[in-house]
Amino acid sequence: MTASLRASAVTLTLSLACTLFASSAWGAGRVPARAASAAAHKKAKKPKKPLLHGNPLRAELAFEAMQKYDYIAGSGLYAGEPFSSLWGFGQALAATVTLSAIPQLKKELAPEIKARLIGLNSYLDTDNSGEPEGSYTSVLPGFDGTVAPPTGPGGTKFYDDNDWVGIELARTYELTHDTSALSIAEEIMAFEMAGWQTTPGLVCPGGIPFSNSLENTTRNAVTNAPTAELGLQLYRITHNPQYAQFALMAYEWVRTCLLQPNGLYADSISKRGAIEPAFWSYNQGTMIGAGTLLYQVTGNSAYLYEARQTAKAALAYFSPERLAFENPFFPAVYFRNLMYLDSVTHDPPGAALAQNYVNFAWGHLRRAHYTFVWGFPPSTQLLYQSAIAQIYGLLSTSPSTYF
Repeated sequence: MTASLRASAVTLTLSLACTLFASSAWGAGRVPARAASAAAHKKAKKPKKPLLHGNPLRAELAFEAMQKYDYIAGSGLYAGEPFSSLWGFGQALAATVTLSAIPQLKKELAPEIKARLIGLNSYLDTDNSGEPEGSYTSVLPGFDGTVAPPTGPGGTKFYDDNDWVGIELARTYELTHDTSALSIAEEIMAFEMAGWQTTPGLVCPGGIPFSNSLENTTRNAVTNAPTAELGLQLYRITHNPQYAQFALMAYEWVRTCLLQPNGLYADSISKRGAIEPAFWSYNQGTMIGAGTLLYQVTGNSAYLYEARQTAKAALAYFSPERLAFENPFFPAVYFRNLMYLDSVTHDPPGAALAQNYVNFAWGHLRRAHYTFVWGFPPSTQLLYQSAIAQIYGLLSTSPSTYF
């Protein structure tokens, strides 16, 4: 499950995608008003749902569709084979946390955050010792890529998927002050730190691998840059200097080993030093975010300069058509980090890009009941739905809530 395999092959016409994407406008298609049922009228004491408009309303509609069509009621889990991967679940968690930062939805979504935490526990493997999962097995608790026994088969642990979950748990703590969320985020950070590679003979020593699979031979931008972000989040909350130190080490490893002459970060490096040259928007985004967080934590303007240079290179490379060809999860991460940088530099190109992206999705990728499709042939997936809900949610909230 390399990052390159994650991006589905899409054969939509470039020129059409570019034209439609660029020309999509916020006013394209009015949102139908939600009709109150007869039963609702009879229940005078039932509190009315908050009246939302624009981005918050569209975020809510996408989220509600995700819950209606992907969530398995009573299980805490989302549908897949038979349950979603941790990757998909983590993004549903991200959508839930992001929408909870919308003031009108915070109270309504409080039970949903609790439900996500219950569901997350189904992926937890508390004792990895001795399991023949690969050469990077850790004895520390971690979350399996699929639902863990006894409910599911468990198996390979992906460091990036654990990162995404940890980032959302840190956000959950800051929104709700739920100390259990913080504790799990710290356990994930310990799992990430234990994954740092010390094998002799590695070209570009160090780095966190993609997974603990025996077949895995790469260390990736997507496993190291988000770890830096998580470490810096936790440092701000706990003031534990080890988190900041490890975050800086992971950040510098990505810059040393994966930064290319065009100013963008390559996907990964093998044990022997072979670079996978694919450029993905989310890898640029997480390094933008990590650099911005380092600047905020240290006050060192060099990190902000590096974040801005990455943003400049990414903005030049990731045209609307390139973004349209990526799994929507990738641009969701990219926009989030770009807008976080914008909030510090007061130079906001990210919000306009994100708005155009979801305008296009709303006008051309939306199907009945507010589900969204992507790929060829077009299909609905939890990842796509949660990504659109997230982007609309990000556009509805303060960047101070993003990390």
